[in-house]
Amino acid sequence: MITSPLTDAIRLPDGTWIRGRGLRRPLPEGPAPEVGLYLGSARLRRRHEGTLSWPHTWIDWPDFLLPRDSGEAVRQIRALHEKARSGAAAEVACGGGVGRTGTVIACLAILSGLDPADAVAWARRHHHPKAVETPWQRRWVARFPAA
Repeated sequence: MITSPLTDAIRLPDGTWIRGRGLRRPLPEGPAPEVGLYLGSARLRRRHEGTLSWPHTWIDWPDFLLPRDSGEAVRQIRALHEKARSGAAAEVACGGGVGRTGTVIACLAILSGLDPADAVAWARRHHHPKAVETPWQRRWVARFPAA
């Protein structure tokens, strides 16, 4: 069985590996990611940008809310999935690693073939029990375009 080189990575329904984490916690031991998608405000970005030495992208996504540019967020989530599917050691992270990160993990599960109706429960079972924290995040996942 193929495993992810990233500590604490989870396997999506299509076999793709992704690590979800909180930027406020220390970087897990082991190899660094090869690509990352980070979710947060300009303040979170300023605080953590210098610690990310690998290729990465930021989505302007306030805590407990939705991305400011939904179309760009969908494009970046799709791009992360493609890179991870191609074998890149990939991670997604926000400040705490639960709400926004869980929302993206649920969307990645949809891109992996999971029915959108099951994505939040899947993210809670595999990533964090409180993943996808708000009703609007749950609606965003339910409407995430699978194709």
